[in-house]
Amino acid sequence: MKSLWRLNKYFVKYKGYLLMGILFTIISNVFVIIPAQLVRIAIDYVVESFAFYRVFADGELASVARGQFMNFILIFGVLILVMALLRGFFLFLIRQTIIIMSRLVEYDMKNEIFEHYQKLPLSFYRKNSTGDLMARITEDVSRVRMYLGPAIMYGMTLLFLFPMVIGYMLTVNVELTIYSLLPLPILSISIYYVNNLINERSERIQRSLSGLSTFVQEAFSGIRVIKAFVREEDSTAQFTKASEEYKDKSIDLALVNSLFFPLIMGLIGISTLITVYVGGMQVIEGTIGYGVIAEFILYVNILTWPVTSLGWVTSIIQRAAASQTRINEFMDEKNDILSTDYLIDEIKGDIEVKNVSFVYPDSGIKALDKVSFSIDSGESLAIIGTTGSGKSTIANLLMRMYDVTEGKILIDKKDIKTYDVASLRRQIGYVPQDVFLFSDSIANNIGFGLDTIAEGKVEQAAKDADVYDNIIDFPQGFETKLGERGITLSGGQKQRVSIARAIAKEPSILLLDDCLSAVDTKTENAILNSLKKIMENRTSIIISHRVSSAKLADKIIVLDDGKMVEQGSHEYLLNLKGVYGELYEKQTHSVDAVEE
Repeated sequence: MKSLWRLNKYFVKYKGYLLMGILFTIISNVFVIIPAQLVRIAIDYVVESFAFYRVFADGELASVARGQFMNFILIFGVLILVMALLRGFFLFLIRQTIIIMSRLVEYDMKNEIFEHYQKLPLSFYRKNSTGDLMARITEDVSRVRMYLGPAIMYGMTLLFLFPMVIGYMLTVNVELTIYSLLPLPILSISIYYVNNLINERSERIQRSLSGLSTFVQEAFSGIRVIKAFVREEDSTAQFTKASEEYKDKSIDLALVNSLFFPLIMGLIGISTLITVYVGGMQVIEGTIGYGVIAEFILYVNILTWPVTSLGWVTSIIQRAAASQTRINEFMDEKNDILSTDYLIDEIKGDIEVKNVSFVYPDSGIKALDKVSFSIDSGESLAIIGTTGSGKSTIANLLMRMYDVTEGKILIDKKDIKTYDVASLRRQIGYVPQDVFLFSDSIANNIGFGLDTIAEGKVEQAAKDADVYDNIIDFPQGFETKLGERGITLSGGQKQRVSIARAIAKEPSILLLDDCLSAVDTKTENAILNSLKKIMENRTSIIISHRVSSAKLADKIIVLDDGKMVEQGSHEYLLNLKGVYGELYEKQTHSVDAVEE
């Protein structure tokens, strides 16, 4: 239960709903007890009146006695109906307070978790899968809501109704109370175990359904590959097997569910029989009236659901505690990418990397080893290297997605850690290797980094990225809705929209992280020509494994296995005939061979 203590702040925040819910629960329970008392009084009155009525059956007072008798019965009937209506009204109010409180807390929790996710560093997302993140903000929060809503509602009903009903029953008849309540503890324990079985099998079904959904998603996403390798029958067979497993687990759950209501009805029936038998013996002895038996039968039925719900509520609390533990695990994650001085100065673009080494915290892989270089404001630098040489790591460090393990990064002669992280990133235009476009309009994708989109800024950015003509050719132009991950556009168009998004911010530093790796040579040349104008008077860093991208840069550094092995201009490095020259020869020959 310790994990659920964190929810106390929400109880304080919504104490008005909680206190009103408690008040309405107490009042509704009063209207549960009174009808049972009215039934006892009515039955005893009927029995006594019937005996009295028989005395005047043949006399003139018979019709008067009968009229009085019917009036009293009608009054009792109306009172019982009014009590039922009042109880229903207050039950409605209970749901309008407790259940609404749980929904408000659910809303707050989801917003709080999502906001916290946004603040966590990139290393957190490398360690945890998207599915796990989604499960905690949806399924786990829903389970916690069940604790905050139904569990508290039924728990309060049990807490107040039990003492009120049993206390009154004991004042009426102690022996009959003990006998009539004997089966209820057995009922509660039985329901607890049945609920655990239901929850356990429901979890299995959920996992099975999740696996089935994942399989179907992959099959439809990779339908071209399935058809190309003629694996339709094999895929169908796998789906049938997975469906069979889901069917078997669903039938197992249906079997357990079928025990639920028969178990309740059976134990209620036993309790009713005991009440009638023991009560009947006492009626014969003359210690109680007929109405007491009827009253106690009603009390047993009144207590049945609260007792039944005890096992259910216990199960809900256990599941909520487990879910809250999972939520707390992520909420306790801290963002270690913090600013020391929170500077929000405008950046000119001087960059100096001094003896930087970096080890990825999650994997322990050393990506950079004592790398040093510098760029003056307005200059351009190309970082060239093979896959795994540490190029993208430099981009992550400049964006402060990670902090260096050793060494320093200075921007405008100030340690990068002194800048406010948000302010720093706003002044860097980043074009990632894996272009990600949102399922939104092209205009909104290009203006994504802007707080307010000024008129003409999106169009100008598109022109600078040489994608304007492509966009206006679409029927809806800049308002064209992109499909998932920008599937509406070609590879080259996606890259240029991504570049337009970066330059629309008018950044001081432009960071191109191997963003041309997925396009052909012709498209690459077209994009490079567009970049010449964009890079003028702006500090630019081009990260690539293609030497053709390096021609635009004033300086070039070559990385190999995390170490800087060469640096200089394009001509200097070619004459050096080292790693860069070797890459240039290989890639030039590959392009020539393709063109032939």
